[in-house]
Amino acid sequence: MDIQAITPERLSASVIAVPPLARSADLRLDIRQNRRMIQHLETGGISTLLYGGNAVLYHVALSEYADLLRMLQELASERTLVIPSIGPAFGLMLDQIAVLKDFAFPTAMILPQAEIATSDGIATGIRMVADRWGKPVVLYIKHDGYIAPETVARLVDDGLVNWIKYAVVRDDPTRDDYLRALTEGTDPRRIVSGIGEQPAIIHLRDFSCGGFTSGCVCIAPRLSMQLLRAVQENDFERAERLRALFRPLEDLRNSIHPIRVLHAAVALAGIAETGPIQPLMSPVGQHDQAEIERAARKLLQDDGEMA
Repeated sequence: MDIQAITPERLSASVIAVPPLARSADLRLDIRQNRRMIQHLETGGISTLLYGGNAVLYHVALSEYADLLRMLQELASERTLVIPSIGPAFGLMLDQIAVLKDFAFPTAMILPQAEIATSDGIATGIRMVADRWGKPVVLYIKHDGYIAPETVARLVDDGLVNWIKYAVVRDDPTRDDYLRALTEGTDPRRIVSGIGEQPAIIHLRDFSCGGFTSGCVCIAPRLSMQLLRAVQENDFERAERLRALFRPLEDLRNSIHPIRVLHAAVALAGIAETGPIQPLMSPVGQHDQAEIERAARKLLQDDGEMA
């Protein structure tokens, strides 16, 4: 596992994959199936893995956390950066930091807490967590106005936040005053587009974000990496053609549920048996599985043709 400090260059070197977490029928971590998923990503050129929402770490048991970290550390190659998540509750973050101190992960992402939180309170929590751990964290912005842009800038300048995952959904991603304010106060290379391939081109081209995260990269890592490279080379026509290949599965994720559909898609495509999804989530309905399988297998086929 790569444990080097995270730089803007590192964020732009790979699409940041956000995989689901494979579990066995009794909800235990499935080492073999998680290995299959990680190897599929690494073989496709992915070198950064972020375990967060798609892995349903919102509901991970503290008693399981050390086993989870140990598994991820052992399964990743020496060239792969792995970023776990903590939270979203403040007390849970503190307990998880105590576990993280026994491992070499260079950072962890703080899962967003939408309801019982304020901008200043989030900043105070981040400062306390980062100071206690002795390492910077990843700020996950999923809700409009979640934290003030000037507050984010101070956290970055003070070395407490090393990068930001920006995942506020807009009807028109070209019009985003909140993201614009964030990029004006903070080095935009430390802000990563966090909603997959669909808004990635706009976020990287128009807002100069440093990279993007993806769930569908778990199906098509080569295509996703090619999209990233096309944008970096200003070949936006090719980037748009590549992005269109992801749209059928992304449309299903948007219309049903992004986490639940991805969890099913990885298994239905034959990449890894993801098993039951962690409660308090539930699996997709039987009537949706055929359409998800068609979209996932077509995307996997397209990725294979790229290889």
